[in-house]
Amino acid sequence: MQLKTLQTPAIWLAAALLAGCSTQSAYQRPALDVPAQFKEATPEAAEAGIWRPADPSRAQVPDNWWELFGDEQLNRLQQQAATGNQSIAQAAARLRAAQAAVASSQAGLFPTLGSTAGATRSRSGGASGASGTGGNTGSSGSSGNISTNYSLGLNASWELDLWGRVSGTVSASQASAQASSDDLAAARLSAQASITQTYFSLRAADASVRLLQETLQGYEQSLKLTNNRYRAGVASSADVAQAEAQYKSTQAQLIEAQTSRAQLEHALAALLGLPPAAFSLEAGAELPPPPEVPAMLSSQLLEQRPDIAAAERRVAAANAQVGVARAAFFPALTLSATAGYRGASLSNLVSAPNLFWSLGPSLALALFDGGARTAAVESARASLDLAAATYRQTVLTALQEVEDNLVTASALAREQQVQVEAVAAAQKALDVVNNQYRAGTVAYLNVLSAQTTVLSARRSLIDVRNRRLAAVNTLLKNVAGRWEPLGPASVQGPQAVAR
Repeated sequence: MQLKTLQTPAIWLAAALLAGCSTQSAYQRPALDVPAQFKEATPEAAEAGIWRPADPSRAQVPDNWWELFGDEQLNRLQQQAATGNQSIAQAAARLRAAQAAVASSQAGLFPTLGSTAGATRSRSGGASGASGTGGNTGSSGSSGNISTNYSLGLNASWELDLWGRVSGTVSASQASAQASSDDLAAARLSAQASITQTYFSLRAADASVRLLQETLQGYEQSLKLTNNRYRAGVASSADVAQAEAQYKSTQAQLIEAQTSRAQLEHALAALLGLPPAAFSLEAGAELPPPPEVPAMLSSQLLEQRPDIAAAERRVAAANAQVGVARAAFFPALTLSATAGYRGASLSNLVSAPNLFWSLGPSLALALFDGGARTAAVESARASLDLAAATYRQTVLTALQEVEDNLVTASALAREQQVQVEAVAAAQKALDVVNNQYRAGTVAYLNVLSAQTTVLSARRSLIDVRNRRLAAVNTLLKNVAGRWEPLGPASVQGPQAVAR
C-alpha cells in the first residue's frame, strides 16, 4: 500500500491506543505446599522458624566454598578445573547463545532500515510489415525502443507491538537467558562437588593402599614366624598354609585398591579437562577432617540454589510464550516507508525530478489456518504446565537431598566414633592373641581371625571417613556452598531451619 500523504491522523491515534493492549498474562510463581520444617532437623532447629517462599533472584554460589575442607591440594585442583572443565565450558557456551537470542528478540522492537540500488535494461515496442504490388515484395522492421533505468533508494518498516507479541518474545528470551546463567552456576557447582568427592575418594584409596601395604609387612612377619615354628615342630603345616593364604589374599586386595586408585586419578583428570596421560597426583596425603555441620540450617539457603532459580525462570519464559501464541489471533500492523530516485540517466539520477517516495500502514490477519493458532496456544500452555511441574519437582528434590544428607552426615559422625572404638578394641584383641600364640596357648587360627578383624575394622574406618566427607560435600552442594544465607537472617540467630 503506497500513499503520497497520510490519509488521516486517526490511524496513528488508533495505533497508539492499541499499543496499550497486551495478550501477556501476569506471571505468578507456581505455588508449592511444603512442610513447616526439616524432618531431620534437631528439635532446637525445628523451633527456630518456619519455611518461607524462596526468592530465586538471590541465587548465588560463593567462590571457593570447598576451602571449608582446608586441603591445599584440593584448592589447586579446583583452580585448575575453573578453566579446564568441559561441562562448565558447555554451559558457558549455552549462556552465550541465550544472550545472543535476547539481543535478536530485542531487535524486533525497533524499525528495520534497508537500501536498494539497481540498473535495468529493457526493450519495449516494435513493428514489422510487408507490402508488394506487381509482384514486388518488400519488408521493413524495427527492433523497438531499448532503455536503461537506474534506481537508488531506502526502505523502512516497523511492526507496532500492539498485542505484546514482540515484547513477550523479549521477556521469554530474557528469562531463558537468566535460566542459562543459573545453569552455568549449577554446572560449576556440580563440577566442583564432583572434583571434591573424586579427590576424597582418591585419598581414601591412598589410605587403603597404605594400610594394606603396612598389613602385608605384618603378615609377612607372621608367615616367617609360622614357618620358623613349623620347622621347630611347634606349628603345623596347616598353620603355614593359612598364614600364606592370608598373605596372598591381602596382596590381591592391595592390587584391587591400587587399580581403584588409578581409575579415580583418571576420573579426576577428565574433570579437570585433561587426558589421563597428562595428569598425575602424588600419593601420601591424608583424608582431611570434614567441616562441622551446623545443627540448624536456614531456609534461605535453598533460595541460593541455582538449579531452583533456573527452573523458576523457565516457568517465567513459558508464561511469556503463552502470550506470544495468543497474539497470533490479532492483526499485525506494520508501518512502511520507501524513498529514493529513479531515472534513465545515471549522471543526474539524484535530482528532484527523479525523486519518488511512499508511506503507509498495512494490516495483516490470518482468517483461516486450520486451527494452527489454537494448537499453538494449547502447546504453549502445556509447556507452561510442564515448566511449573519441573520447578515443583526441583524444589521437592532439593528438600529430599537436604534431608538425606542432614541425616547421613549426622549418622556418619556417630558411626565414625563407634568405628574408631571398634578399631581400638580389635587391635587390643590382636595383641592379646599374638602373645597367647607365642606362648602356645591358642592355635594360629585365632591369630588369623584377629588379624582379619583388625584389617576389616581399619578399612571400614577409612570407608566411613570417606562417606562422611561425601555427605558433607553433598550437603554443601545442596545448600549452594554455604552454611549461612546471604544478608540478614529472617529469624534470630545465624542458623535456623526455616522456609
